[in-house]
Amino acid sequence: MKNLTRIFLIVLLSAASALTAPAQKKNAKIDIGEALKGYFKPVTTPSAKPDEKGFIRRWMILEPISKPNSTNRVFTDSYTRENLSVEYFPGQFTVIPKDGDKVKVTMEYQPPVNLTSNRPAAPQGEQPKFVKATLTWHALDSDHFFVKLFRFATGLDKDRYGVIFWTVTVINCEEDIENVRLSVGSNKAARWWVNGEELLLLAGDRHMGVDSAVSDRITLHKGKNVLRGVTMNGPGMSEFCARFIDDYGKPVTNFTVTCN
Repeated sequence: MKNLTRIFLIVLLSAASALTAPAQKKNAKIDIGEALKGYFKPVTTPSAKPDEKGFIRRWMILEPISKPNSTNRVFTDSYTRENLSVEYFPGQFTVIPKDGDKVKVTMEYQPPVNLTSNRPAAPQGEQPKFVKATLTWHALDSDHFFVKLFRFATGLDKDRYGVIFWTVTVINCEEDIENVRLSVGSNKAARWWVNGEELLLLAGDRHMGVDSAVSDRITLHKGKNVLRGVTMNGPGMSEFCARFIDDYGKPVTNFTVTCN
């Protein structure tokens, strides 16, 4: 009788555990700071400064949009412009998001990636399959002068190859800053805008290099200036670095950076 009672209690406890475990897992939230440790920290201060070399480290980053290119060789000027002009969500070219804002997108489905191949899995069939997804904006400070988009996606367990990343930040100036140039390095294709004006198109199977693409002269106006970039990657790493420089290549640092 005692043995039967003991068995009954074990079965009852096991059933209770099975019922509660899924609920705990479902309600668990990702600790962003822990998930992105070593590459990013969640924003905790009202504003930031560029670092001593002028690199901008504070960004709003949208979780990646799937675009399963299995090779980076397709990133010609025309392909880059065409595919980074597609509107995936409303206000894509104008929005200044807040941390935690969500957008609904329709994007190409890609099968689970084979991490040993370091590239997107080839979609089955000739016609791409589209799926709907809800993606979140994250306010982050990069631990490095570059922004490691690959580690952002990996840390949040999102698609990391064959993806598009949207990034936005706000440059705050106490007065007009004239004759500056946007200087960007990008690992794979990208487009960049300041205050809605396209300044740079980076095409080709490229690797990030400091100041590898530099815009014409512009003026950062007194008040808020919106810096917006989008990066597209197939296989391999994805990252960028961005700063403003003067005519002599020296960094411009007399501004603050905020998320909105």
